[in-house]
Formats: sequence, C-alpha cells, structure tokens
Amino acid sequence: MNPSASALSAVDDTAVADYDLAVVGSGPAGMAAAIDAAERGLSVAVIDDQPLPGGQIYRQVGDPVLQDRNVLGPDYYYGESLVQRFCAATVDRIDRASVWEAGPRHLCLSRDGRSRRLGFKALLLATGAQERPVPFPGWTLPGVMTCGAAQIMLKTSGLAPSAPLVLAGSGPLLLLLACQLLRTGIQVEAVLETTPTAHYRDALRELGGALRGWRALAKGMGLLAELKRGGVKHLGGVSELRALADSEGKLDRISYRRRGREQRIACRTLLVHQGVVPNVQLSRAVGAEHHWDALQECWRPTLDSWGASSIDNLFIAGDGSGIGGALVAEKQGRLAALAIAARLQRISDQERDAEAAPIQREIHRELAIRPFLDRLYRPAQEFLRPADDTLVCRCEEVTAGEIRRIARGGCAGPNQAKAFSRAGMGPCQGRLCGLTVSQLIAEAREVPVADVGYYRVRSPIKPITLGELAAMATPAKELGAHDAKPAPAADAKH
Repeated sequence: MNPSASALSAVDDTAVADYDLAVVGSGPAGMAAAIDAAERGLSVAVIDDQPLPGGQIYRQVGDPVLQDRNVLGPDYYYGESLVQRFCAATVDRIDRASVWEAGPRHLCLSRDGRSRRLGFKALLLATGAQERPVPFPGWTLPGVMTCGAAQIMLKTSGLAPSAPLVLAGSGPLLLLLACQLLRTGIQVEAVLETTPTAHYRDALRELGGALRGWRALAKGMGLLAELKRGGVKHLGGVSELRALADSEGKLDRISYRRRGREQRIACRTLLVHQGVVPNVQLSRAVGAEHHWDALQECWRPTLDSWGASSIDNLFIAGDGSGIGGALVAEKQGRLAALAIAARLQRISDQERDAEAAPIQREIHRELAIRPFLDRLYRPAQEFLRPADDTLVCRCEEVTAGEIRRIARGGCAGPNQAKAFSRAGMGPCQGRLCGLTVSQLIAEAREVPVADVGYYRVRSPIKPITLGELAAMATPAKELGAHDAKPAPAADAKH
C-alpha cells in the first residue's frame, strides 16, 4: 500500500490531527497495536524506516530470502501471520520513512528526500531495542561486528560473515545466531561465553520464575545440544577479550583469558553481543520521563501498566519500554491499543478492562523468566566499564580513560562530557557510547548511574538534509502527494 495523501501532505504549522493514532515502528508491538486500533475504528498511520514490516525479530518474514525455513527457525516464521494480518488491516503504512522529530500533536518525518508533518491524537512508540554497546580492546577493527548486524545480513540478503568465525559475549542471541549460521554451513570456530561465573549463582534466586518459563530454558538447552552436535567449541568463563589486527590493520585473531591462561584463536570475523537495551532516543527527545533499571543495566521509560508515559498522549510498547521479547511486545501493543481506544472514547473503560485481563495474564506468564535471564546475562564489568585505553565513543575517538579523567576533574554527567571531550557529538548521537559514558562517570564520581543521567537528546534524531527541512515550508500543492491506492492482494506484503 502506498502512503496516503493525508500522511504526506500535512505540512501546515498547525499540524492538524490527521490520525487518531500514529505508530512509530512496525515490529510486533507496532503491528499488533495498529491491527487492534484499526479494528476499533481508529484511523491509524504506521511509520517505519524499513521497506517491509516485521521489525528486527521478523525482518523480511513476509518475503524471506532463505528458502530453507529451518535456518531461522519457527520463532522467526511465527511472525508471518502477524505480518499478513497487519498488511490486510485498514492502516496507512508509511515505509522507508525516518521520524526525526516528535511534538505534542505531530511527527516530522522524511521520505523520498522530502519532509512532512503528520498529526495525531495519540502516539505509540514501538521502536524496539538496540544492541548494547560492547566496548573492548579492538572492537572497532574491520572484521568485528555485532551479532545483530550479522543476523540482519542473514535475514535480508541471505549473506553470512567470512569464516573462520568466532562468536563472543553473553545472552540468548549468541547461541541462536551460532546455530543459525551453523545451519547454513558456515564454519563456526568457537562460541565464547563471557558471562561471569558469579552470575549463575546470582540467577539461582530467580529459579522459580525460570521454571515457570521452562519452554525458554528448553529452547536454550536445545541450542547448546545443536552446537555440540555440530562440533562447535562452546567455552564458558571467558574474560579479557581482545581483537587483534594483522599488519594491514584487519582482524586476524582474538585473545582471551580462561581458567587463568591466555589463549588465542585465529579468525577473520568476530561477532560480539552483550544483550539488548531499549531504544530510547525518540522517547527521550519527546521529553518522556525515564529511570535507570539496575537489573537490566539500562535506561527505560517510566510507564503505567497500559504503556502510558509521563506525557499525556504518548504510549510506549515493546522492547522500547523494557526488554521482554517479541511475544510480550505483541501483547503490550494490544494493551496500548485498548488504552488508546478507551481514551479516545471508542470503547468504555469496562470493555477495555475486560479485554485486557487475559492479555495481562499472558504477559505476566511470559515475563516470569525475565528476572532469571536478566541476572544471568548481565554484562561483565569489563564491558560496562572498560579499561582506560579502550575507545568508548567511536565517532569522536574518545577513550574510557579520557571520560574517567574529565569526571575526576569535575565533569558531572554525559551532557557536560560533550563540552569536555565531544563524546556523544558524532553521527550516532550517543547511541553507541551513552550507556558506557554514564557508567564511567558514575564510577569515577562514586555515585549511582541514576544520579549521573544520560545525554539530552535533541531533534533531529535522524540525519536530514537542508533540502528536506526546507520542504516543510513548501506548499503541499508544489510538493505533490502520493495517491492512496490499496495494493493488490498478492503484493500486500510490499
């Protein structure tokens, strides 16, 4: 479906509320919310920067490039039905569009080199998660990439990184991606677990929740068994990870310490992962209240049980509200849609509560295992507070030692760090260094991370050209607008 004319032509400064609900993100939370809201008669627009819906977890599932469904597994293909329902819903989809500003009643977005304002009565952010930054010696070398980036390659292009290949880090995605690569025939030299031994003991206090989530545990055990059958070395207790370069400056080996001994492995690609954290760039830019989650070691928006934020008409659902996984995200999207429909008086509060009750029970059941996983897979301190000579801000080439130095010299928080060192002022706008800078300053000042705070995120939160910005002042009749034409059924996924 092409974007609607109203979605692309609302350029006046008053930002008329063209939609009852605007949704940013078409992952499981955004799609589920849009479907349910549209079924209750709300006018809905969904904006996403990807060409197809699905988010990261269901990326390209409507048009998969891999013919062997075993490679990505049933959890991936579960998203097919959700994408099909979303594409059939009465929803205006605005794909390949970047939201670069959000206001109380409008969004500013760019598409095809032109910017527009889109009005709404309620806004749902379903922007999902991002991989946690993984600063360690050598992490900027060519040949080092994150597990999430490798999975994007696999899902969108059917490509895999060069072998010999090593995966290192902590978290369920590490095992899942290793098995997915193994199924494609890629040579996986080793999987190195950096989870500290003490975390296993700490996680035992949440054993009750882990047993209630036994299905997730069974999946994990199945992945470990698959790696063993494939002859992949799976080594735990790894620390002091380093990526080392050859004479041309490219990755050719890694070193690590295990059981008191330094060891090395030759490899051309190192995939690293230390879990995921909520993507809070847009929710911070809007001005929503956030708090520090000490267990997940990240910032998350402060929300009520419906996903409502500290801003009156702003809701947040999915992993952008706190890491819970795809199934929880889908159900949170449905809850938010119910709350928004009630707030806009399309259903009564009694109807909202009755329909929400079974969804809330399902969410509670799915989240039972989260405290166990969060304690077990907390990143090791060497990644949260790296050694002094490690780069933490890749854009401006600022080291951990520099951040510690300026903190001891009076720098109180990340925003001051921009002035002292330019950390966070590069193209990524702090996405890759924000958490680390906050934790390093807190360490140096000997105060909680919550007292240090985070970068002040300002619009535009995505790069835009002067031409795109100027288009905001150009009369709509000069810019033109796409006609709203439903796509043929066979092409609905596009």
